Amino acid sequence: MPDTVVDTPEKTIIVDPSAAKRVAHLIETEGDPALMLRVTVSGGGCSGFQYGFKLDKALNADDRVFDGNGVKVVVDEVSLDYLAGSEVAYVEDLVGSAFVMRNPNATATCGCGTSFAI
Repeated sequence: MPDTVVDTPEKTIIVDPSAAKRVAHLIETEGDPALMLRVTVSGGGCSGFQYGFKLDKALNADDRVFDGNGVKVVVDEVSLDYLAGSEVAYVEDLVGSAFVMRNPNATATCGCGTSFAI
């Protein structure tokens, strides 16, 4: 397993309690305490970039690990450039439930909340 660099003040991700609770539940359901929430940014979506969320236990050389409210969130260095200062949350409403990013770097977002522009 490669060494990882833990979050730094200038590039951080905040894990709100709703996201931590949901990640903890998913990890418990999977029965694998080594799992972490991986957040990625890729090209696409309505606004140019889109967020990706998945459970993962692998760490890559360019990953940054953020501890928040008892769970770990992993972000690769390239995605972190777009996500620095963001907060990951989990929302439940009449339309459904999902992980969302509150990204201060986004200049525009789409209605679905999974796509953004910089």
